[in-house]
Amino acid sequence: MSGGVDSSMALVILKEQGWKPIGVSLKYCVWQDRENLLRENVCCSRESFTIAKKVCQKLDVLYHIFDASTKFKKEVIDYFTKELKENRTPNPCVICNRHLKFKMLFQWAKEHNIDYVATGHYARTKKNPKTNKYELLKAQDKEKDQTYSLCLLPQKWLKNIILPLGDYTKEEIYKLAKKNDFKIFLKRKESQDFCFVAGKSLPNFLSKKLGEKIGIIKDKKDNIIGEHRGLHFYTTGQRKGINLPNGPYYVTGKDIKKNILIVSKNKKNLLSKEAILSSYHLISGKKLLKPIKIKAKIRSQHKSAKAILTPKGKLTFNQPQFSITPGQFAVFYDESTCLGAGMIKG
Repeated sequence: MSGGVDSSMALVILKEQGWKPIGVSLKYCVWQDRENLLRENVCCSRESFTIAKKVCQKLDVLYHIFDASTKFKKEVIDYFTKELKENRTPNPCVICNRHLKFKMLFQWAKEHNIDYVATGHYARTKKNPKTNKYELLKAQDKEKDQTYSLCLLPQKWLKNIILPLGDYTKEEIYKLAKKNDFKIFLKRKESQDFCFVAGKSLPNFLSKKLGEKIGIIKDKKDNIIGEHRGLHFYTTGQRKGINLPNGPYYVTGKDIKKNILIVSKNKKNLLSKEAILSSYHLISGKKLLKPIKIKAKIRSQHKSAKAILTPKGKLTFNQPQFSITPGQFAVFYDESTCLGAGMIKG
């Protein structure tokens, strides 16, 4: 229970379906620094806990808060910092779902003799009668589909996960909130920040956690055209924040050994057909024995594109893709079925 419309309406739907749910909110921490504009984690502020509790009271559901702050710092914030230090672009939501959120919810459920975990994610699950395996499917609302961020969930959890919003559109969820007289959700805006550090505070986070390491900026012709604050401040495809005249420029690469940022005015220099994965995960639990044809998304808002995945983790697209970024996740699909994902190495 995040105190948002999605998890709250998931609870309404579960009640309507005859389940006997218990509301649980996970308490996370934020980056503890006066430079951080967020004083509370946006997923679990005092306001969101208050709303979640009122929703549960209205629906006659027990409500609990489970403190996951220590593990959140280790699994999410420390991961985020480590990836940036390694000059990769982290995806904290994907990591959080696999290594923290669902892990902690299943832990709480086990301690209280509960078999299933339900969340307000827009996705679906089903058991494939041919393989006897559980599958993760895209949501009915393709614009809100969240299978990308759930791509690392293992088979052992998938069979005990319930996703009530999978067959609904966001518009229908708001209508459900209105029908059940939850007017607060019709006015409440959803945050666009990282949950633990405000977007405007991110440069301060990077400065304090990783420091600054001044280096030169070169164009594709090896001309020196400026200076950068440190390679960890930049990501492949970035346009804003380069601060060079006569732009716009795009980050096309990094020479980590020489501390050089490489930029270009030509977006075509960011097109590539291949991605090497440092590791990959298949939801089925099976090992890949031969190359398979898939569709892959290289970031959450990317339109999936046809590709071939090899057992050694090489991803080759039929057509060049824009800004394949180390540290991000390539998520694999077979039509509406999410097959798994791999972290992009290069």
